Amino acid sequence: MQLLPAGVADAVERADEAVDALLESGRRPGDVLVLTVGEAHPWQQHELSFGEESYWAQLADGGDVFYADADVSRPLRRDVVVLVVNEGTAGRVEQAAKKALGHAGALLVVCGEQDLVAPLFA
Repeated sequence: MQLLPAGVADAVERADEAVDALLESGRRPGDVLVLTVGEAHPWQQHELSFGEESYWAQLADGGDVFYADADVSRPLRRDVVVLVVNEGTAGRVEQAAKKALGHAGALLVVCGEQDLVAPLFA
């Protein structure tokens, strides 16, 4: 697990920076899953505007970074998961982190408020 401190308002931006760094380091886009604890990532909102079927087809295709809600009930698995803590209580964040860890094959990157996410690393 890797912690990238960010305020609630900046968590999405910090996660986007993390995704860019992962891709620049050689990770394939299809290896990365971004999960949000609060409001959906803007890219997820954009993709959902084309309909649920098209949105979920991207997950099955596996060719690009996939964005979803941390509460997603579908089975997801990617080598790297970036968890965006853009709202939530400590209990909600802990639950989302445990779930995100289960989705991550090799690395979980958590972007969020130090006070909320630091206990996950204890």
